[in-house]
Amino acid sequence: MMHLVPGDPAKMMLGELAVDKSAVENLRRQLGLDDPIMVQYGRFLGGAVRGDLGWSILENQPVSRMIRQVLPSTIELTLAGLGIAILIGGILGITAAVHQNSWLDNASMVVALWGVSMPSFWMGLLLIFLFSLKLGWLPATGQGGVLRLIMPALTLGYVAAAVIARLVRSSMLEVLRQDYVRTARAKGLGERLVVYRHALRNALIPVVTVIGLQFGALLGGTVVIETVFSRPGIGRLAVSSILSKDFQVTQGTVLLSAVFYTLVNIVVDVSYAVLDPRIRYD
Repeated sequence: MMHLVPGDPAKMMLGELAVDKSAVENLRRQLGLDDPIMVQYGRFLGGAVRGDLGWSILENQPVSRMIRQVLPSTIELTLAGLGIAILIGGILGITAAVHQNSWLDNASMVVALWGVSMPSFWMGLLLIFLFSLKLGWLPATGQGGVLRLIMPALTLGYVAAAVIARLVRSSMLEVLRQDYVRTARAKGLGERLVVYRHALRNALIPVVTVIGLQFGALLGGTVVIETVFSRPGIGRLAVSSILSKDFQVTQGTVLLSAVFYTLVNIVVDVSYAVLDPRIRYD
């Protein structure tokens, strides 16, 4: 797709010297940009299986080094956002299920609906306006320290929290109607013990599946959040590489995101056996 977008990395690198067509052609030949797209892609895949993601056209350094420099920031933001999503989504979903058809149920679902409906970049701007410009409690942009992580993580995790809350509610309602839950209550067990020990664990399998999917969504969502809050990371690196037509960097960031997404879903599949003793993997 990037090859279809107007623009030439060789001309960007040469700048004012790009008026010399022979210089442009020589540079394109040196960078391998004059080869067919499939040849360039095959060359990239051949290097990727050896751990070599190529060289940045504009930065003139290995793509793997550039990714290693910003990867910790993206992982920090993604894990923080996922933690917030699980915490808020779990609390809202359990509260709504236990107090079905009450004002608590309605209020929890309104909060969840708000999270599903609001674009993440708009929520980020609202948080910056309120907590940075008006109240002065939190720094607006940059990286470093817990305070600079709070707003980006909350922005990133809130949308996922809304999805998790709705699923936790529906899953919990289904489990709370099961016979073994009625039996536990008939034995005189406390409501908290029934909800958290007997019902919640059995309601978690579909929730864990969605959490795994949400991790991939959060990882992709860092593209917007890192741009809004001016944080270094994989997402911001991908955006800058797309704008500058740096093919190697774009391919490396997309491949890394796909690998992370796949690994997380493998972990989710394996975790089913921990949550449900009836599931076993040979």
